[in-house]
Amino acid sequence: MRRRHFIQNGSRAGLALSLLGLHACKEEKKKDSEETEENTTMEETAPFFKLSLAQWSIHKMIREDGVDPYTFAEKAKKWGFTGIEYVNQLYNKELEAANYSDEAMVAFVEKCNAEAKKHGVENVLIMVDGEGGMAVPDVNERKQTVENHYKWVDAAAAMGCHAIRVNLYGTDDPKIWKEASVDSLTQLSTYAKAKNINVIVENHGGLSSNGAMVADVMETVNMDNCGTLPDFGNFCIRRNDPDDYTKGCAEMYDIYQGVTELMQHAKAVSAKSHEFDANGNETQIDYTKMLQIVKDAGYTGHIGVEYEGSELSEKEGILATKELMLNAAKKLG
Repeated sequence: MRRRHFIQNGSRAGLALSLLGLHACKEEKKKDSEETEENTTMEETAPFFKLSLAQWSIHKMIREDGVDPYTFAEKAKKWGFTGIEYVNQLYNKELEAANYSDEAMVAFVEKCNAEAKKHGVENVLIMVDGEGGMAVPDVNERKQTVENHYKWVDAAAAMGCHAIRVNLYGTDDPKIWKEASVDSLTQLSTYAKAKNINVIVENHGGLSSNGAMVADVMETVNMDNCGTLPDFGNFCIRRNDPDDYTKGCAEMYDIYQGVTELMQHAKAVSAKSHEFDANGNETQIDYTKMLQIVKDAGYTGHIGVEYEGSELSEKEGILATKELMLNAAKKLG
């Protein structure tokens, strides 16, 4: 009886263990299935680009509210961005006071690098303003402008950025503008090539907002490290009042045509936004159409959010633009 009882109990225990093993196996398969499904969903919904934040999106915080520009990396990380795009003029206060000395530039680089590393974001590029017009007609002035940009090429290299953004302004004469632009970009790109840095041109008003003309300049320069930064919204060639942007645009280039032309040479992209409707769409720019153009060009790098609106706060506008980008990306073919 004891043996029989032992065998019965042993059989029951074996059956129980078998059932437990079967259950565990089913649970493991279920878990694997759920993980596979989750990963597949993530892959299906992941955008084709990486998200970066243009520092100009918080220029009011910095200039009007006294926010420390070195908190940029922290804010970008908190808001869900993996890359950051610096704006040199937002550091002018301290750098100008030091006359852009080598020591001041090194301190700038070290602070930016420390913050980026601390918060786990990638330094993408530096947008350079206030160093002179790259398309000025005067040869000596143009040479000085090119040399003014050297320190930013050096800074970008030391920060692990891939590019600096420059401005092609200086004349409204198309022929002179092209010649001057080709000359200055060739000079600066030659210097930057040794540092493994790209020199990129944004459509930023004047003739630089003519996509076909900028593309022509790129083809004439014909250097691997010279390219464009298409901005979704900067296509006003001529304003009604150059001193008052509220007066509107007198001559506007087609934004979709412009982005299409500039994407042929793009090494970065800027998603400009101003105001949003009740559905979260930008009121002047069809983001789905824009992102389709970007995707069709084979671009998979960072797209920088650059909010310039007034109805939402800078933080709200940044997050609204980011959400719009991700939603629009899901609709693409």
